Amino acid sequence: MPTSWKDSGLRWYWIVVLVFIADQLSKQWVLSSFELHESIQLLPVFNFTYVRNYGAAFSFLSDAGGWQRWLFTFVAVGFSILLSVWLRQQSTKMWRLNLAYTLVIGGALGNLVDRLQHGFVVDFLDFYWKTSHFPAFNIADSAICVGAGLIILDSFVSDKDVKKSDDIKE
Repeated sequence: MPTSWKDSGLRWYWIVVLVFIADQLSKQWVLSSFELHESIQLLPVFNFTYVRNYGAAFSFLSDAGGWQRWLFTFVAVGFSILLSVWLRQQSTKMWRLNLAYTLVIGGALGNLVDRLQHGFVVDFLDFYWKTSHFPAFNIADSAICVGAGLIILDSFVSDKDVKKSDDIKE
């Protein structure tokens, strides 16, 4: 286990801040520039469309009556704390997991602020094919998905070089 935060995954926490700021700035721009459901086509398969998500991923539980806001708030806080503890316990050299955890934390905190401030999450990235639309999402959602993908990838790909270099030091 690392002896200080400089040797631990916490050294990667700047990514949390970067994701959080990018997410919040983009959402503030959408809120100040778009009316609800206003849409601008940018590519033949991509729109900027302002929508509100009262649920979780893919609008899960969006029509549950309001209690889901507090459930998702609790989940975001819990996962952020848990992943931060795990970051503190692992080497700064474990780049894939450190990056994954910080992306998830940054995204969770970005959506958490929306839930607490507005009661919903601001979504605006709308990909589609012909008449089929993928559920709209935001930068925080993207960071969470990439982070989750890296966690899954890390479970299949070993960091033999990191483990060997740590063993040599001991």
